[in-house]
Order: sequence, then structure tokens, then C-alpha cells
Amino acid sequence: MSNRYDAIVIGSGQGGGPLAGKLAKAGKRVALIEREHAGGTCVNEGCTPTKTMIASARAAHLARRAADYGVHVGDGEVRVDLERVRQRKRDIVESFRSGSENSLRKLENLDLLMGTGRFTAPHEVHVELNRGGGLELTAPTIVVDVGTRPTTPPIDGLGSVPYLTNASIMELGEAPEHLLVIGGGYVGVEFAQMFRRFGSRVTLLQRGPQLLTREDGDVADALTGVLREEGIDIWLNAEVGSATRVDGGLRLTAAVDGDTRTVEGSHLLVAAGRQPNTDALGLEQAGIELTDRGFVPVDDRLRTRVDGIYALGDVTGGPAFTHTSYDDYRILASDLLGDGSRRGTGERLLAYTVYTDPQLGRVGLSEQEARNAGFDVRVATLPMSSVARALETDETRGVMKAVVDAGTERILGAAMLGTEGGELAAAIQIAMLGDLPYTTLRDAPIAHPTYAESLNNLFSTL
Repeated sequence: MSNRYDAIVIGSGQGGGPLAGKLAKAGKRVALIEREHAGGTCVNEGCTPTKTMIASARAAHLARRAADYGVHVGDGEVRVDLERVRQRKRDIVESFRSGSENSLRKLENLDLLMGTGRFTAPHEVHVELNRGGGLELTAPTIVVDVGTRPTTPPIDGLGSVPYLTNASIMELGEAPEHLLVIGGGYVGVEFAQMFRRFGSRVTLLQRGPQLLTREDGDVADALTGVLREEGIDIWLNAEVGSATRVDGGLRLTAAVDGDTRTVEGSHLLVAAGRQPNTDALGLEQAGIELTDRGFVPVDDRLRTRVDGIYALGDVTGGPAFTHTSYDDYRILASDLLGDGSRRGTGERLLAYTVYTDPQLGRVGLSEQEARNAGFDVRVATLPMSSVARALETDETRGVMKAVVDAGTERILGAAMLGTEGGELAAAIQIAMLGDLPYTTLRDAPIAHPTYAESLNNLFSTL
């Protein structure tokens, strides 16, 4: 095997894998280095497995609610076979992972190297192969897509107690008796609701005054109410100070609004953020200085300060979503193979979904962000209890909220907390991409009865 390539891609996530394939199909000789599994976090530890298990949790929730719809199931007791849930998740992950890996291995001009890569010079990479041995590779173009991993917060005693991460919690064979969750972000709230529906008692401790700190307070409060309604104990303004072992589990001590409180549980999930996988990458050997948090700084074309070295995906410190990583791939493919016209990582219109039930679909600016940016804001709101489709399906929890520029009548952003909230946010995103005024959605003859039809009523509140 020659060690000279046209391009080296470190990491086969949702940006690196497609980019390596695109370069290979264009006739470039490519080395793709992957430490563990093809597909990155999304396929192996993120989107695919979590949403698979969330679907099982929703099935359990609906089974318990069957009588609300006039349907009676046996004696009313719902039993969750978490081993079967886990196996279903494993099967789907393996299908996606193997499909991705097989597609890469079939490509001419591409060598998939299972191992760990690190820079030894600006355009030289050493690969420590998982099977043993090493390779020295060189290329004029090198792309970093190494992703992130869970952060371990500085809590006294945390290292001496067993705790779970977003990956290891999905490997449990039975539901915890009492799950403690540190962190009220997207990961924390999804798993809290999931395991509550699997039958666990759940206590969630959030450091700040609200869950989902990037969201408007009224939207976060509405979701907090949903979770508490399902029996999740939520502690806000909870600064966890220590973790200790006790018989049958562990104990957390936290300062909550100035008072000291303790809670004991059987299991602990730490969901307090993520950190980049750059500590062993040797980027200093390439002449690249990381940010204070360890991310790789790039410009709007994903270029680092060193010619020919790029970074994409979560490791750049941008929004940590699969679709942003894939859009990074599009930008780099344009730069390396096209006319270089596609750029603008700071300008693209992003949407995302928090897969609680109901979902929180988000696009563009929140109300607070819009006001901070100096817009003359008009706000449209509509409770899901006023949506015909929600009433028909008995899914009335949540609220729809849209932010509009008063002068141009253009939509600045939206938060859709409701069943299929992600799909509703996508509909608004399409209108925003088309630069349509809000009145177009207000007056459009959208099919009845759909959730999307409620956009008529939402924008009529203006």
C-alpha cells in the first residue's frame, strides 16, 4: 500500500464518510481513517439508536393511554421488555452501520483504515491500526471529522461511582428502579422521558433556571410541564456538588436555590454536555491552535489556518446536528471538487428537533434571539389544544410559536412544541428558505385536517 494519497479523511461521520466517497468517485485516491464504527455518532450512539428506543417508549405510553381512546387492553398493565427494545435498537444500528461500511469498502480509490490517526506534521498522519501495526500517510488535503464525546463535569466523587453516558444507558437490559439525570439539555430530557415511560422513577437535575437553555423561557416551561405531568421530578437551579455510593445505588448532593438537598437513585446518567475528540489528534504538530474548549477553528469554507487542512462536523464547535455535518460535506465538496461557491456555515438556516413527546421542532431565531438582534418583533402563538388535528388525536399538549419581522412580514423563526413538531418546523423552514411572508402560510389552502393546517390559525393570531 502506497502511503501517498490525494486526500486523508480522519473520521467517517455524517460529513467525513460522504466526503471521502465523493472524492473517491471523482478519481481521487483517499484514505478514510475510522477508530471504531463507520457512520459516526449519529448511526452508532446518537440519532438512530435513541430514536429507535424513543419509538418503543412512545408505544408503551400509548398502550397505557389506550383507554383514553376507548380501547381496553387486557388488565391494563403494560410490561416493557427492555432486552427486546435493546435488541431492536442493535439490529437497526447494525443494519445502518454495515450498510455504510460496505458502501465505503466497495469504492475504488478508497482505503478504509480502522485505527486511530494523529498528525505528525502539517500533511502527515500516523495511523495506529486496530489490528496492530502502524502506517505513515501523506496527502495535500486532510479533513478532520473526529466528533465529540460526553463531558465529565467536575463533581466531587463522580469518578468513584458508576455512571452512564448517552451510549451506555442504551445497553441496559432492564429499566432502572430510580434513574438520576444530571443535565437538562436535549440528551437529558429525551432519556428522562424515555426511561420514565419504560417504568423507571426519574429525577432530573438541571444547573440553570430552565430546561433547554437555548430556548425561550415560555417554550421551555411548557416542556417542563409536560415532563412533570408524566411523573418526572425536575430540580431546577440545582448545582450538584458531590456523588457518593450507598447501598443499592448512589447519592447526589446538590445546592438548589441556596438549600442543600440530597437524592438517592439506583442509576445515574450524566448528560452535561460534550467535548471534542481532539486531545490525541496531534493538531499542534500540524500548526493548528485549538479553541479554549478544544474545538478546531474554521472559516465559512471549513478551512483551518493551515493550507489544505479542513475540519467539519461537531469538532468545529458549531451546532452539533447530523444535518449540519452533512451540510458541511456539501460545502467542502463544492470547495474541493466544484466551483467553491457554496459556503456560509454562519449564515445557513438551521432547523432541529428535540425528540421528546411531544416533539420540539425549532427553526431560525427564538423570540429572545430576535429581540437581541434588534428586530422589530411580532409573536404568534397558538396552544395545541386549539388545533383540530390535536384534539382529534387527543394530543393537545404543547404550543406553537412563530417570530415575525414586523416591517418585512418575513418569518424569523419558530418553535413547534407538539406532535410532529419537527415536521411543522420543517414546513416553516421551507417557507423561510423561499423568503415567503407569513401571510402566505396564513392564507394557504392546506389540507384538512392536518397538523400543518394549524399554521393558518397560528399566523392568523397576528
